Amino acid sequence: MLGRKSFEIPACVVWVLSAAAGLQDDPHIAVMMAGSTLRKVKSRSWKKQRHFRLLEDGLTIWYKSRWAGRGHSTFSVTEVEAVREGHQSEVLLSIAEEFPASHCFTLVFHGRQGNLDLVADSPEEARAWVQGVRKLIHKAQTMDEKERLDQWVFDWFQKADKNKDGKMNFKEVKTLLKMMNVEMNEEHALHLFTMADKSESGSLEIEEFVLFYKMLTQRDEVWKVFQDYSGDGEKLMLEELESFLKIEQHEGEQSGRRAKELIGRYEPSETAIKQEAMSLDGFQMYLCSQEGSIFRPELLELQQDMSRPLSHYFISSSHNTYLLEDQLRGHSSVEAYIQALKRGCRCVELDCWDGHDGEPIVYHGHTLTTKILFKDIISTVKEYAFKASDFPVILSLENHCSVEQQTVMARYLRQILGDALLVCPLGGHDLQHLPPPQVRIRLRSRFKVKHPGTLPSVHIYFFLQKSKLSRELSDLVVYCKSVHFHGFDHARSHAKFYEMSSFSESKARRLAKEAGADFVQYNMRQLSRVYPGGLRTDSSNYNPQDMWNVGCQIVALNFQTAGLEMDLNDGLFRQNGGCGYVLKPDFMRDATSRFNPEKPEEHQGYKPLRLAVQVISGQQLPKVNQKEGSIVDPLVRVEVYGVPKDQAREETPHIQNNGFNPVWNKTLNFVIHTPELALVRFVVEDYDKASRNDFIGQFTLPFKCMQTGFRHIHLLSKDGTAIPPSSLFVNISISAYT
Repeated sequence: MLGRKSFEIPACVVWVLSAAAGLQDDPHIAVMMAGSTLRKVKSRSWKKQRHFRLLEDGLTIWYKSRWAGRGHSTFSVTEVEAVREGHQSEVLLSIAEEFPASHCFTLVFHGRQGNLDLVADSPEEARAWVQGVRKLIHKAQTMDEKERLDQWVFDWFQKADKNKDGKMNFKEVKTLLKMMNVEMNEEHALHLFTMADKSESGSLEIEEFVLFYKMLTQRDEVWKVFQDYSGDGEKLMLEELESFLKIEQHEGEQSGRRAKELIGRYEPSETAIKQEAMSLDGFQMYLCSQEGSIFRPELLELQQDMSRPLSHYFISSSHNTYLLEDQLRGHSSVEAYIQALKRGCRCVELDCWDGHDGEPIVYHGHTLTTKILFKDIISTVKEYAFKASDFPVILSLENHCSVEQQTVMARYLRQILGDALLVCPLGGHDLQHLPPPQVRIRLRSRFKVKHPGTLPSVHIYFFLQKSKLSRELSDLVVYCKSVHFHGFDHARSHAKFYEMSSFSESKARRLAKEAGADFVQYNMRQLSRVYPGGLRTDSSNYNPQDMWNVGCQIVALNFQTAGLEMDLNDGLFRQNGGCGYVLKPDFMRDATSRFNPEKPEEHQGYKPLRLAVQVISGQQLPKVNQKEGSIVDPLVRVEVYGVPKDQAREETPHIQNNGFNPVWNKTLNFVIHTPELALVRFVVEDYDKASRNDFIGQFTLPFKCMQTGFRHIHLLSKDGTAIPPSSLFVNISISAYT
């Protein structure tokens, strides 16, 4: 390209090669690389031997059946979230008498992928795999951006090197380009290949492949931005970088200090650092970093006021938490509670029924869903409730049990949760309002039980076939006593702050439309819970935004079902340290406010904003159709969710046959009437004129958490997990709307 410097071969071999070699010195990693025959367990009757080993890249685990010929499977350590030792899964518990805990372990994957339960032949072998995988997870989690990119490049090299000779000929490179979503003219591809082949051997070794990759991924759009501020076209001097940060990134008075910090943090050249300058490589590394992302980094941390009453917060909440699948035949599992709690969920639900031998059970009553013991769920909640957040958890008990088994439930709650269970009002706070998530350190990590009180009329909310309640269980209800909703007028004159009502999605939506301002006022004083309609037997979800618009706090969703609705939930609760509590806007906490989401222009603080999103380019988008030669035709859609006037979507045209580095340069414009409630969702799809577009990736965040300027959006999978290095490059502008 005109004006570009020529590329040089990197001074050292790509990072991952030296890392993988160093790992072999670790005794646990050595066992994994040598390979082990482990039993893969799916149930008490399905236990089959598989040969597992860690490949030379230090991140890929390969396994196959001893009798399955050439067939095999692989997964990356980056897909593994954690390793559990012993009988810490329902499957391994079911075979506890057959295999001792010291031989057993479970690999837990990110997202909604099922766990992998394994049994080793000896405690030593099990320990080697447990410790080895943990070390590899830690290594993967502590990679910086450059190391992650190096790993990604090396992974592609490994995939394309079909004959495993450590080299790639041009035929293998052409195959690789298809795998990487690149449609490239063969003449141009050969030109890049020849330039990278410094040894003139007709093939690329790893160092030369890195050079080929750098040429392939030249970012013209980043280079153009760089050129706008670089005096010599080679580097950004300190004052030039400061100008970019002030003018484009809107860093204001801190631009000078930030420029020095960014050079020290992202510039790879020691020479440039000494000159107080930033090269194009350093500039691109900054833009691709967390600081250059669309989400304001400081808002990812716990930074909101946590001393307000509980009713002043949106609370991440799940519906029928025990289910992993549908509502009619789905599997019930304690794993569902683990996954929800690890995602920051702060309100989990238990449908409780009489079980055999006096043991209460949990399942979706009168259906074919499987059953689990109440005590097992409470033990699981005790262990996992505060790993992602140390703010209060609400246990929502739908009680169908006899008085005798209600008493058993109360005993388990007290015995298992112990001091963590809140059993009496907290001193030191206003007894006219709900307590805050954080009164003192003593309040943290406390459970609140939401359960029918002593009034028989509450059975409507919890669907009781019985009216008698156990005193031992009802005594545990302190701040979340459920009552039937009799209207907003009745609530204003009779309701107590500790009473809460539950609404079906259809009733909540109707009340929001007919009496939005009253609903907002109601939710300032009391908690309300919204749940999916009874016809959602497939565990689909409603749009939670409609309920947040009127201040409903406990908007319960089926966490097991991926899609738009869970993207919105994850997006809202990504802020504030992912603690599961988000402070509502001022006008939803001020008793003098009469905010109505149907008429946002009528409230006193109305200040609409204009949002302009220039969708510039995409980087390394994943393939959705794995057929050989298939390449995506990507388009980007920007969706705004908020009050009814803010609901909008605009999209770019699609780019034909380019998922590797598509360029759109399309500006999409929006008006945001209530910025405090708006969420913005970026969706990438594979265009198909004959059928529905295929999902490629998305990212959702609150409008108030957006950074302006040139930003990268790091895309997530349908499950909400990262898919590096897939991203979008955008320019965000926010201004007053007049």
